[in-house]
Amino acid sequence: MILHLVILSGIVISAGLVFALRDLVSAAIAFATFSFLLAIEFYILQAPDVALAEAAIGAGLSTAALMIAIRGTVRSEGDGI
Repeated sequence: MILHLVILSGIVISAGLVFALRDLVSAAIAFATFSFLLAIEFYILQAPDVALAEAAIGAGLSTAALMIAIRGTVRSEGDGI
């Protein structure tokens, strides 16, 4: 029960960080953390097949695709946009 609350709190916090962080790399790392914690929660809820898919696709492939996309952007400081 305590483990569920800790992981669910981490999921909520990391989801909030995805939207709150202005740095794209930090937001992508927060998204990877969110996805990994979600995979752990699926495993705890006795859905190992869903947990494996979430870990592989959500935390792995999506994060890699986001990092490749971010690498192609230009960093702009002080624009306020």
